[in-house]
Amino acid sequence: MIVVTGGAGFIGSNIIKGLNNAGEEKIIVVDNLSNPEKHLNLNSLSIADYVDKNDFLKSIKNFREIKTIFHQGACSSTTEMDGKYMMSNNFEYSKILLNFSLENKINFIYASSGSVYGNGSKGFIERRECEYPLNVYGFSKFAFDNYVRNILPVSESQVTGLRYFNVYGPQENHKKRMASVAFHFFKQLMETGKMNIFEGSKSFCRDFIYVLDIVKINLFFYEYKTNGIFNSGTGKARSFFEIANIMKNLNGKGEIEEFAFPDDLKGKYQEFTEADLINLRKSGYNNEFFSLEEGLSQYFDLLTKNDGFHI
Repeated sequence: MIVVTGGAGFIGSNIIKGLNNAGEEKIIVVDNLSNPEKHLNLNSLSIADYVDKNDFLKSIKNFREIKTIFHQGACSSTTEMDGKYMMSNNFEYSKILLNFSLENKINFIYASSGSVYGNGSKGFIERRECEYPLNVYGFSKFAFDNYVRNILPVSESQVTGLRYFNVYGPQENHKKRMASVAFHFFKQLMETGKMNIFEGSKSFCRDFIYVLDIVKINLFFYEYKTNGIFNSGTGKARSFFEIANIMKNLNGKGEIEEFAFPDDLKGKYQEFTEADLINLRKSGYNNEFFSLEEGLSQYFDLLTKNDGFHI
């Protein structure tokens, strides 16, 4: 049996699709459907059971024959101001799942984040000295990574952390403001024919990775069970302005307009990210990544045909 927390979410549902494609259907989805729109992410998937995230913790010892937990569940809002909630949801919950996995020798693959690197002034390498998060979301991921680091030397089962950089792709509709810039640009193009970008977006560069590449990385570690914390990006930073131009070309028309940078993001926003892939490649992961052009083309097609859902 496989457990996917956050299985009704963006990345979690894509991992389940990847597992289904590999013949796995004995999957328990753990999530919170207080946002009912998330059920759309599960409609095309084959799963064995669904359990509410809080009920799962209460009854976790009753679940037998769990072989692997893909822990994708988290509050991913980088503008969330309630630090107590963020730490309870992202840090404490993760510790409980990890310790349960260690006690029962269950393989544990979890979502970390490139946000732990903050402004990246010391590089984007999986080392403590490079990490200085800019917001409490990043801190919650940073805190759990450091908790894991203390456990890795004595762990008798798999513990793998994957530091996702800027992920885009199908099934992110429910994320609203926190959805990728590609999703927002598509919606703006369809509704107004214009795309709104922050002032200075030509210099805002991120490591954008297509969600299908994230799925491939997860399934690689599911198969090979390598311990450690690994960056999960393409290693190539691209600007927001480039994304807007690619979307414009895919649409055949469109305008780009700049607007003032939001006050609530000032001082909390990563202007540049670019994953160092040395450790990921050392692990044996050698797959090529979708280029930004390839990923956006496939995503644009899915958004046009299926509103961005797997059907």
